[in-house]
Amino acid sequence: MPDAPVVHVDDPDSFPHSVLAERHPALLRKVRDATPYGPEQRRALEELLHNTLHGTVAPPPDDGWWDTWDVRRHAGRSWFTLPFLVAESCFYRQLLRAVGYFGPGPWQGVDPFRPFKLAELDTPEAAAELTALGPLAQRPLPDQLMALLHGSLWGNRADLGFRLQSEKDGESATSSPLVADDTDPLLSLLTAGGHSAAGRTLCLVADNAGRELIPDLLLVDHLLAHGHFARAVLHLKPYPYFVSDATTADTLDAVHHLVAAQTDAGHRLHTALAEGRLTLRTHPFSCAPLPYADMPADLRAEFAAADVTLMKGDLNYRRLVGDRLWPPTTPFTEVTSYFPAPVAALRTLKSDVITGLTPETETALVTAEGQRWRTSGTRALIQLRV
Repeated sequence: MPDAPVVHVDDPDSFPHSVLAERHPALLRKVRDATPYGPEQRRALEELLHNTLHGTVAPPPDDGWWDTWDVRRHAGRSWFTLPFLVAESCFYRQLLRAVGYFGPGPWQGVDPFRPFKLAELDTPEAAAELTALGPLAQRPLPDQLMALLHGSLWGNRADLGFRLQSEKDGESATSSPLVADDTDPLLSLLTAGGHSAAGRTLCLVADNAGRELIPDLLLVDHLLAHGHFARAVLHLKPYPYFVSDATTADTLDAVHHLVAAQTDAGHRLHTALAEGRLTLRTHPFSCAPLPYADMPADLRAEFAAADVTLMKGDLNYRRLVGDRLWPPTTPFTEVTSYFPAPVAALRTLKSDVITGLTPETETALVTAEGQRWRTSGTRALIQLRV
């Protein structure tokens, strides 16, 4: 495996520093205002806000997450000296604890991000996307699959955490040419089973809930309905994580939304879940501040059993290639060589990490935008390692 420096938060001019200094405080205020938490929870949120800006990491003694993933060793350090992935993961763990998510008590299991996730499904944009399914169904099947694949890719623009920052900066995320594009070989791999896909398994590691999860589910439905895979496994977070990351409850909300909209896909997905052709899976490692190279043996075996795994979104990309400052031309195939089966990344760029670019592409991006193309959410990629 090649090597590169781990992304840290310590540079005041860096994107990771802005996440801790700006995005996290904004999120804490949104969480506080969206749900009528009691005085205890509101006080804990204010304490977390002050601590993340001015204090040090103080893990609670009774939370085994910090020991399971060897995070407690960072106790006593300033948040702004941590590796980026560790800092974000610790922050969200502390946020959930502040609002009583892990209980015991009346707020146990109450998702603090649920109001935002549900709002994503109840927008004119979400309705327009479902309306577009009608004309799409009249197109040839290859055109449908191409549209659904790219819909899943660009659906990542709905990421709530990213929008907090982009709305503040007055930016909009719009489609642009992919910085790396393995669309054709990926489509060939996805359809390799033809219409006799007995035994073929698709794994999709979901990223965000709300409007992003809808196109992910539509892609899975198409691949199942047209016989390219016999079964699909949707990997979800076991509890809320990184603002809008999809959980089982979020997935059921999305399926119910598709059913209520009287879409054929919604009814097929509902049936596929009931029959076991679509399986929901959670694993504690999904909420670990570690790269997939360090995944436990049972999870590795699951990915090894799949014919192809689709990794959705920016966070999964960071964990897939390692949250490191790779030279952009570092081959994607090299940094994912550890993965036990074919894997593809569908990612809208919202952080500094990038691999697999040609020298010409990197030069053109830097010339046009400096380094903003890495984090603005206006660029995307599809990368495949077979």
